Amino acid sequence: MRLGKFGNMNYCGLFEHTYKGKKVLLTGHTGFKGTWMLIWLHQLGAIIKGYALAPEEGNDFYTRIGGDSLCDSVIADIRDKDKLKAVINDFQPDFVFHLAAQPLVIRSYEEPLYTFDVNIMGTGYLLEAIRFLEKKCTIVVITTDKVYENRETGQAYKEDDKLGGYDPYSASKAGAEIVVSSYRNSFFNSSKYKIHQKAIASARAGNVIGGGDWSKNRIIPDIIRGIERGEDVIVRNPVSVRPWQFVLEPLGGYLLLGARLNDEPVKFADAWNFGPHTDDVMNVRQVVEQAISIYGKGKYVMPPIIGQPHEAGLLNLDIGKSVSELAWQPKLRTAGAIEYTIDWYKLSAPEYYNFTLGQIQKYANK
Repeated sequence: MRLGKFGNMNYCGLFEHTYKGKKVLLTGHTGFKGTWMLIWLHQLGAIIKGYALAPEEGNDFYTRIGGDSLCDSVIADIRDKDKLKAVINDFQPDFVFHLAAQPLVIRSYEEPLYTFDVNIMGTGYLLEAIRFLEKKCTIVVITTDKVYENRETGQAYKEDDKLGGYDPYSASKAGAEIVVSSYRNSFFNSSKYKIHQKAIASARAGNVIGGGDWSKNRIIPDIIRGIERGEDVIVRNPVSVRPWQFVLEPLGGYLLLGARLNDEPVKFADAWNFGPHTDDVMNVRQVVEQAISIYGKGKYVMPPIIGQPHEAGLLNLDIGKSVSELAWQPKLRTAGAIEYTIDWYKLSAPEYYNFTLGQIQKYANK
């Protein structure tokens, strides 16, 4: 396995070498994963321009950690193509991490056209703006494990498996992947890299858990809300299996992919899976039981729910390509991911930033 000029450098050394002093455009920086990414990039010494909607009411991780002090924040819609193009042209980024999205399956049933617009056209507007940069730029577009045509057979999906999407969210992210592939072939073709100097990859991550997520219809936030209100946690799909992972697992993958892509743009301009090992799986009920056990209180119920929108019952990712070619590995088992997450939610407000940074440093040094 060839790891490029960085050899076997660990996360801390490799990431600082790659990102310190570099201009990084981070879309979706006010969201759950975006805020974690913002803290990590700031700690590495990157010069960060954020582009996102304002944090949603009641889901203000970004505000609680003082996000505006960590970056030059632009509050705008990814679908505002003129604004987006002007920001990119003015900033002249070295790296782009595209996390801006409508990220929720249930909401995609409620607002399908909005979901398609943000996730597909938003990606297109971003890549179209980057196309006119007259400098080297390394781009990582974040999609999801749900881009595959999931037949729920237990198959662990590989990067070259067929794309699909039952629900609007999954379909929109599969569409974003097709947009990425089209721009990579049409405008950022590896055979002409020396001319355009743009390298683009996509990252497909599993179900992410971690502190700072207060989104509706996500299992950990639902648990925390139930415990804090003294209410039973309602478990919708207790036997559904997901590739659960702590938030720093995929973020570390994204940063590693960006570093490899920047070093060898022709080799790594592709799609990549980031998830747990296939033998490390839990169903929803097991996750709920372990989370409640770690928190030390709470209880759950599993009422029959009629007329609920379809959500996949079984989903697995094959991460062999990322392991063998990127030299990426999950550092935590699912049980460890749940423990890291619940420890975060037991904090008091003044500790949010320092504790989050501490978890990043602990994880990076594993």
